[in-house]
Amino acid sequence: MSSDAIVNVANEAAYSFSLCEAIAGWRYDLLPPPVVRTLKAFLLDQIGVIAGAAHAPGIEPLHARLARWEPAGSATALIGKRRLSPPSAALANGASGHALDYDDQHDPARVHTNCVVLPTLLAVAEDVGPIDGKRFIAAYAVGAEIHARLGLACYNSLGKGWHPTMVFGTLAAALAGGHLLGFDARRLADTLGIAFHQTSGSAQSMREAVLTKRLGPGFAARAAVLSVFLAADGIGGTRRTLEGNAGLFSLYERGEVKPELLMNDLASHWRILEYSLKPYPCCRCNHAAIDLAIGLNARGIRPEQVKGIEIRLGHVNWLTVGAPYEPSRDDIVHAQFNVAYSFARALTDGAVGLRSYTRPGITDPEVVRLTALTRVIDDASIESTAIEPARVKLTLRDGVTLQAGTERIKGSPADPMSEAERMAKLRDCLDFGLGTDRAGADRLAGVLQHIERAADVAGSIVSAFPDARG
Repeated sequence: MSSDAIVNVANEAAYSFSLCEAIAGWRYDLLPPPVVRTLKAFLLDQIGVIAGAAHAPGIEPLHARLARWEPAGSATALIGKRRLSPPSAALANGASGHALDYDDQHDPARVHTNCVVLPTLLAVAEDVGPIDGKRFIAAYAVGAEIHARLGLACYNSLGKGWHPTMVFGTLAAALAGGHLLGFDARRLADTLGIAFHQTSGSAQSMREAVLTKRLGPGFAARAAVLSVFLAADGIGGTRRTLEGNAGLFSLYERGEVKPELLMNDLASHWRILEYSLKPYPCCRCNHAAIDLAIGLNARGIRPEQVKGIEIRLGHVNWLTVGAPYEPSRDDIVHAQFNVAYSFARALTDGAVGLRSYTRPGITDPEVVRLTALTRVIDDASIESTAIEPARVKLTLRDGVTLQAGTERIKGSPADPMSEAERMAKLRDCLDFGLGTDRAGADRLAGVLQHIERAADVAGSIVSAFPDARG
């Protein structure tokens, strides 16, 4: 966006307020049926990946620390069913929802939404008392739609070093929580302003592949919950939150914004329908390469045949997952954020699942050998912010060269997961994290699939969420 465009937006002092006015009137009955179905699929997916993270590195210490500080509260950390304050419950559930890197993503916007929006809404709903399913889903729509649109409008946020899930998630989840409480436009604007005052989220933890990366959505959800309740208590926030000269567009995005993607066609063109659900528990930037590796395995290519591997990605994907694999780190997050490991694992096994990113598998000698043969290239011919494309070239020991490429990723609207695949993912997550059997997983799914009928959404979800076995 040009400097003149920044000025034009900034002079429209009602820009942020107009957004709040537009979403204040959203109600369940206005949502198209495909949007409702998608939101319910989000709910099923996110609750499953929270359960799967019960023993993920970093999650048990986080829950233990919060429980030590807060022996009681008005909201629930789902893993362990501990009662905490609403901000702390949102932190715990948000971090858990992102810990496996198995949660949804809007691929063009580069945002994981449900690890921020759902924990925020659950915490708010538990604190204020029974919230029915239709009211909950309407607020859910606000959060998911605005999160995607912020990511699209601020189209190169990750390339600038921000973590869009956190930065935009704080704002979108706060608006969703305010909507859940029935805020009018003015109070929603206060909520947005308070949330922006807390907004943060560097991509450095992603680029270094460290545990704090998975805490980010929890930090965002915690800030969103606090913003909602401070606004409810009458604390005012900024009015030119997005368009001000120290607002989101200028300060965070350096004016590189397409504001029309935030406001145009709002509530008529639903970005919610563009989200992907993840078939593999690792950074989405790996997924196209994983698909190619699985395809090569299906063609009969085996690790012992391989002499060299070349993987080509767009610039932002390369920045995120293109570093050399370091098996000496013996680090699960490093493996999740490394395309050389993910490709090698997929080529070796012909599949990638939750157990692909566990010890001792991440230091498997055969997989490590393949990573040492791998070069990951920042390919200038691939659009720098595009997440879908990947190209691979394998050189075999017999001198044969194989090449493959793709422009789409499994789990996206162009290649969606089937209902059977989504249910298999839920069951696997519940078994992996909590030891829940198939019958228990199906009971939980039954509650979530009919959540619009619930008189008390938060109570229903907490009650249906399984306890750990053993």
